Amino acid sequence: MSARIVIAGTSSGAGKTSIACGLIGALRARGHVVQGAKVGPDYIDPSYHALASGRPGRNLDAFMAGPDLVAPLLLHGSAGADVTVIEGVMGMFDGASGRGELASTAHVAKLTASPVVLVVDATAMSRSAAAVVLGFRDFDPDVRIAGVVLNRVGSEHHEALLRDAIEPLGVPVVGAVRRSERFETPERHLGLVPAPEREAEARRALDALAGAVAEQVELDTLVRLARTAPPLPVDAWAPPEAENGPRVRIAVAAGPAFSFHYRENLEALEALGAELVPFDPGTDTDLPERADALLLAGGFPEVYAEQLTGNAPLRRAVAGAVRNGLPTVAECGGLLYLCEELDGHPMCGVVPGRARMAGRLSLGYREAIAQSPSPLAAPGDVLRGHEFHYSTVDPSCGADAAWTLRARGRERREGFTTPTLSASYLHLHWAAFPDAPRRFVAAARRVAAWV
Repeated sequence: MSARIVIAGTSSGAGKTSIACGLIGALRARGHVVQGAKVGPDYIDPSYHALASGRPGRNLDAFMAGPDLVAPLLLHGSAGADVTVIEGVMGMFDGASGRGELASTAHVAKLTASPVVLVVDATAMSRSAAAVVLGFRDFDPDVRIAGVVLNRVGSEHHEALLRDAIEPLGVPVVGAVRRSERFETPERHLGLVPAPEREAEARRALDALAGAVAEQVELDTLVRLARTAPPLPVDAWAPPEAENGPRVRIAVAAGPAFSFHYRENLEALEALGAELVPFDPGTDTDLPERADALLLAGGFPEVYAEQLTGNAPLRRAVAGAVRNGLPTVAECGGLLYLCEELDGHPMCGVVPGRARMAGRLSLGYREAIAQSPSPLAAPGDVLRGHEFHYSTVDPSCGADAAWTLRARGRERREGFTTPTLSASYLHLHWAAFPDAPRRFVAAARRVAAWV
């Protein structure tokens, strides 16, 4: 398998994404085949990993996929690469709320037996950086902090002070990256703006990051550290095996408004015999021909609401298809698109609710119990997912709610279902729940056979 290294941070905002993307780009420029992976449920950082590496971004989420699947998913995603850069989430020891280390960067580092490089934001800090590194090094002896990258260093003198303070700890400083406005990336209410929405600017920023990392980080040392990761005693994850039946065509919403996909979800559908046909709800005026099912992923329909509203022919086509029983899965942004309106902009009108942007973030892992039959689940099925949205839908569910969601001792009903529709805020990673893509493809096959 490929060598691997975890890029962890002392906190959110320490610069993990900048260092990870710069490292991916710098190693690729040296001729390495590099795989990027992100700890947690993030869709946006993997889009930058993909742009920097030329390979699909991957996620390693110990809550949604379960701890036992983290290493197999790593092996699957890194096949063909010679080094994998795993970007952490939040601070290194921050896990799922109320669940200890579960799904933290440290947890994933231990599950994958990966050495860790700690990114320390050195802004307004000198000798205190040593106390930070010491605390992180000793907090959990089962996590191996193999090196430190100092980020946002102000000057050569500042760097010397930091290095002198950390040197007695025995944790090597493998890089010191200067402050630079060239590395700033536009943000939106859910984090960074996804790379596909600003590809030209993103490429320029990534090139600048790769150049800075190549100059200011010891790449040879990092590769040597990555190669100290031992072989993993597990088999790679494999998508579910295809079942007998005709191939089906699944129309997949794409374009800037609908870009949130876990790669393994798409691979599972393809392995089960589905041809995935992308379309852009902002510009295409009809669904792909002979579509047997419809997948509306998450994204930012609120940013493109006027464009989506203006494409009335496509909205009518989607509404007619869903009402006529085309198997449909809509996650988060897809749910908003199916509502009657979004911030006053007419949408498809097949979900009986009005969506609007709210001032409060709904964020966190959820245990989900299916309430009604849908293309993804049977009543009583228990899955694990994630919510991350600033919007709200009124009402939040109908008589046939999709799920009962549980988190932190509370529960609520959410989403909309019919036997052919699942529309919900819940994001799901299907690797741990292969029956979900199986049900979806089986529903599409029933349509194909009927047609």
